[in-house]
Amino acid sequence: MFKTQLLRRVAGAARPQAPRVALRTRQPLISAIRPFASSPYRRDKEPVLDDMDAATTMGSPGESGDHEGQYARTEKSIRVEYPEEDDLPPSQPVQGRGGAHLLRTLAAFSMEGRVGVVTGGARGLGLVMAQALVTSGADVALVDMNRDEAQRSAQGLIDSFKADNPGSDKVPKVTAHFCDVSSPTSVNQSLAEILKTHGKIDNLVTSAGFTENYDAISYPYDRMQKLWGVNVDGTYLYSVAVAKHLMEREAPGSIVMIGSMSGSIVNVPQPQAPYNAAKAAVRHLASSLAVEWAHAGIRVNCISPGYMLTALTKKILDDNPELQKQWTSLIPVGKMGRPEDLMGAVTFLSSDASSYVTVCEHSAW
Repeated sequence: MFKTQLLRRVAGAARPQAPRVALRTRQPLISAIRPFASSPYRRDKEPVLDDMDAATTMGSPGESGDHEGQYARTEKSIRVEYPEEDDLPPSQPVQGRGGAHLLRTLAAFSMEGRVGVVTGGARGLGLVMAQALVTSGADVALVDMNRDEAQRSAQGLIDSFKADNPGSDKVPKVTAHFCDVSSPTSVNQSLAEILKTHGKIDNLVTSAGFTENYDAISYPYDRMQKLWGVNVDGTYLYSVAVAKHLMEREAPGSIVMIGSMSGSIVNVPQPQAPYNAAKAAVRHLASSLAVEWAHAGIRVNCISPGYMLTALTKKILDDNPELQKQWTSLIPVGKMGRPEDLMGAVTFLSSDASSYVTVCEHSAW
């Protein structure tokens, strides 16, 4: 076959070639070259720039107007410190029909028979995502620094489930557990407590985390260590602990890490470089562990929410009303998200409906 192809090529090359028809007149080389000004201008004779030139690097900063870069810069004056535990606003389970319904859906979305753990589950996004798992039939352990708040939230989820499913013969078990996720000892202790109460763990959602808005030069180092300890170390430590448990059981499982759009873009106008870097670490940690644990049937995915109107975010915006306008001006849909907008995503990634989904990041902004 190779010999036949070679003979055809030789024969083709021996045939006389017809001259090609020129489709356009050839221009002199000098006229096809775009002139560039490469020589520096004399400083004693400033060039006259039109509006378009002033908007390029030929113009000096601000020459084309005060709008230059105003939506792409951080503001040093914005400083939001994460509240102390006692000052954090409480969260309530989402109200509405979340239980029994007559609409058809895939059985693969069911979480019946599963046990899920949600870190940072006492309030905010963690509580709403825990509710999504409970509504879908899972037993859930809420892990939080504030055990009392976690216990109130756990009871609230049970009450909400009963209200949505009157007469149900099975009510999911929802428990509360203390944990400082940045401490390996605390993580192991809480995991042992959960296993003693629930018997197993099938799913993990790492929602424990917080942000602060400081310019990098002024940010106290001890607070940065705390931020990284919760957001990065906490995600890593709890994921490793749950994965180890799943491997010892030789059972498949799903881990959903909560990242942020801040891990892939730079938020403006609030300065938050350490938080952005921490969430970038979470995103890549999810991808790396997904590859490392795929052989054991452990799926790892990451949800990266945009601006979500939690109780804490609302408090921040009440104190800084201009932030809301600046944030929504940069969001394609022009709106902030609600925590319940993430319920479907976390249920999908935790359930068998996503059994072939791993190493994926799901952004919402």
